[in-house]
Amino acid sequence: MNIIDISYLQLAISFIFIILLMVISFIRKIGKQKLILIASIRMTLQLVAAGYLLTLVFKNPSWYLTTITIIVMLFFAIINIFKRSINPISKKLKLIVAGSLIAGSVFTISFFIIVIIRVTPWYSPQYFIPIAGMIIGNSMTGILLGLNKMSGDFIEMKDIIENSLMLGATAKQATKEIVNKSIETSLLPTLNSMLGMGIISLPGMMTGQILSGTLPTVAIKYQIGIMFAILGAITITVIIFVMLGYKTYFNKREQLN
Repeated sequence: MNIIDISYLQLAISFIFIILLMVISFIRKIGKQKLILIASIRMTLQLVAAGYLLTLVFKNPSWYLTTITIIVMLFFAIINIFKRSINPISKKLKLIVAGSLIAGSVFTISFFIIVIIRVTPWYSPQYFIPIAGMIIGNSMTGILLGLNKMSGDFIEMKDIIENSLMLGATAKQATKEIVNKSIETSLLPTLNSMLGMGIISLPGMMTGQILSGTLPTVAIKYQIGIMFAILGAITITVIIFVMLGYKTYFNKREQLN
C-alpha cells in the first residue's frame, strides 16, 4: 500500500485552521493571536528541521547517531520542564527533575526496545527514535504536572506542614498527601486517555501504522505495548522525582526551608 503524499500547496491549505482560530481569538477578544501564530510557525520549522535530520539518521543508522538524537531529545525535554514550571524551583530540585526524567525514560525505552520488541540492532532509528520520542514526551508532561502540583502545594500548605511538624510528624508524614496528589496529577491524563482509546479515539502510533499500510491487528499490539510503556515511564519518573524532590524543601533537621 502506497502512502498518499501531501504537496506543499495542500499543506499550506491546512493553515486555514490557524487563521480560523486567530479570527475567533480576535473577535472574542481572547488576545492570543500572536501566540497562536508564533506557536504554529515554530512548530512547523521545528518539525521540518526534525524531518530532515531524521532522514539523515535513518539513511545512516549507527549507535552514536541514535544516542546523540536521544540525548538532544532529553536535553530539550528538561529545558522545557524548567521553562514551563509555574513556581520557582531550587537548583537541587532541578537536578532531581533531570535525573528522574533521564532514569525513567532511558530504562523504559531500553526495556521496551530490547526485551519487548527485540529490535536488532537495538539502535535501529526506525524503532528507537519514534518510541523514545513518545516515552520522553509523555514523561516530560507527567513530571511537569507533578512538579507544578507539588511546588504549588508546598506554597499553599506551608502552614499546615509546619503545624504537622510541630505536632511531631516527620517530613515524610507531613507531606504524604502532597506527594500522593502529585503522583495522581501526573498519571491522570494518561489514564484518562487510555480509557477512551479504541472507542472514542485511535491513538497516534496506531493511526500512523495503519496509514503506512500495517494491519490494524499488528498496529493494535504496538499501541497497547507503547501505552503500557508510557504509563510505566511516567510512573518510574514521577516516583523517583517526588520521593527525592519533597526532601529539597526541608533542611537536615526536617524544617521547611
